[in-house]
Amino acid sequence: MPDKKGAEIIVDHLIEENVPYLFGLCGHGIVGLMDAARDRSNRIKTVSVHNEQIAGFAADAYYRVSRQPTATFTSCGPGSVNIQMAIANALFDSSAVFAITGNIPTQQFNMGPFQEFVHHHQADYVSAMRPYVKRSYQATRADMLPSMMRHAYAMMLAGRPGPVHLDVPFNVFVETTEASTAQPSAWRGGLDFRMAPPSEVVDSALDLLLQAQRPVILAGHGCLMGRAGDELQRLANLLQIPVVTTPQGKGTLTDDNELHLGPVGRDGVYPANRATRGADVILALGTRFGDRGTSSWHPGVTHSPETRLIHVDTDPAMLGKNFPTTLGLVADAGHFCRLLHDRAAIRSDLALDKRRPWLQRVAEWKRRWREDTGAQAACDDRNPMHPARVVAEIARATPDTSIILSDIGAHHSWCVQQFPMRRGGTFLQSGGGATMGFGVGGAIGAQFAAPNRPVIAVVGDGGMLMHASAIATAVEYDLPIIWVVWNNCGYVSIRDLQRGFFGADREFMTRFRNDRSGDLRSTDFAALGRAMGAHGIRAETPSDLAEAIAASLKSGGPTVIDALVSADAPRLTAGAWDMPPIPGAAPNYDPDPMSA
Repeated sequence: MPDKKGAEIIVDHLIEENVPYLFGLCGHGIVGLMDAARDRSNRIKTVSVHNEQIAGFAADAYYRVSRQPTATFTSCGPGSVNIQMAIANALFDSSAVFAITGNIPTQQFNMGPFQEFVHHHQADYVSAMRPYVKRSYQATRADMLPSMMRHAYAMMLAGRPGPVHLDVPFNVFVETTEASTAQPSAWRGGLDFRMAPPSEVVDSALDLLLQAQRPVILAGHGCLMGRAGDELQRLANLLQIPVVTTPQGKGTLTDDNELHLGPVGRDGVYPANRATRGADVILALGTRFGDRGTSSWHPGVTHSPETRLIHVDTDPAMLGKNFPTTLGLVADAGHFCRLLHDRAAIRSDLALDKRRPWLQRVAEWKRRWREDTGAQAACDDRNPMHPARVVAEIARATPDTSIILSDIGAHHSWCVQQFPMRRGGTFLQSGGGATMGFGVGGAIGAQFAAPNRPVIAVVGDGGMLMHASAIATAVEYDLPIIWVVWNNCGYVSIRDLQRGFFGADREFMTRFRNDRSGDLRSTDFAALGRAMGAHGIRAETPSDLAEAIAASLKSGGPTVIDALVSADAPRLTAGAWDMPPIPGAAPNYDPDPMSA
């Protein structure tokens, strides 16, 4: 076996795993890895960013679009501390990222050199990353790296995907050892991580669904990440069961499916929330039943305590955690849908006619909701623009195959609720972590993953101010990303919570104001984009926005659209969100309450 530097072992293993990109930012603790990447730049491309969180967000989004993991690299001290939020975001949303951090030389452990975390343990960055990854590894010798790379990569993809962390002291990058590169196909080529329940459990689930008069299928983030949409649609069509999604499951099905009702919960749509709380049986696939998707578990808003629940998830810890469960089983969502479909296809007792009144009622909820939200979107050409109109104009102006990213803020609620899911399209968001910046920086990874598809990131002015360096990266790599900045002069979603929880006059530090005068202040994001070398366009009216998007799509380069959006337009709500001990606002839209 030839002698290899530790950094060469790492990069060669990533190449064998077909990792196409390294996203990262230089630093003295990581230059050894960068040197090995330089020699292999014809086999793995290195993308340099200007903020470590952008590297993490880019790697996260790359995996969500392509299902191919990439790696990040950051230096010791503040560089690696800065990437933690992006890696935590990937863990929340089950996204596979291989995070590599540099550390101080082992010869200096416990001596307190520049940037050593030494207060509790020498070079203790492993402990710092542990809460945010599936597992954190530290190689203190180069000969540890071959098996460690193999174990870490397998851990990243096994079961529920998620980020892993490899911490490497500086000397280990440059020291040599005899090593050969493991062949992934030899170790994992025959492995199948999908889980399937016994056939009698599948039959029990099918019996519960066939007995139901008002069944609903709830598709969670596990369906989206597991690409279970086709199998789910086949099952729903066969059994004629309406399908709703969690907010994070948005995108599992497209809106042209008559049985698809949309997302549930705080930012959900009325037909979905109304159907789940009226259902007698729910088949829940790949969901943890979090607060935002369940209206904070408040009985009778999104879910009813009288509903019988069939819960399917790859993580057994999720079963029976937040709701009583009639039948819980550990399985891959897509594989389970296929098994259930095949069992149902040979049954002669489907008796689906009894569900016709339920389907008719569900269809009426869907029709009325579309009519009423459509009226919002068709409002006048006011300035600043109505949020519903902004969402509608973005949808009209972008191709169906676009990748849409929504950052976190008031715009996220509008996008989750009202942006249409179209055939061939993708919708990306930060669900579990609600991390500002994922939409801004994730667009980098999404565009690398799908260079021939339009990438449009809808981001708040607050999130863009935090992570505007992503624009410069897009310029440097000629990425034709479009950022639509939802400019409403503040952290308006938090402003609205202040008003709802503490009173209409209790706004504090949530708008961008001049400290002396109190006047609202707004960044000229179009000028900011131009200053970084991108196109910059200001949109004050819906027609401005439509023209700006059309021009951006034709430009072939990165564009920042500064869209002036109303901060005070009310949104129709069919769900709720509590922050104990303070109850949230009740839904303001319920044309067909349970008592009716």
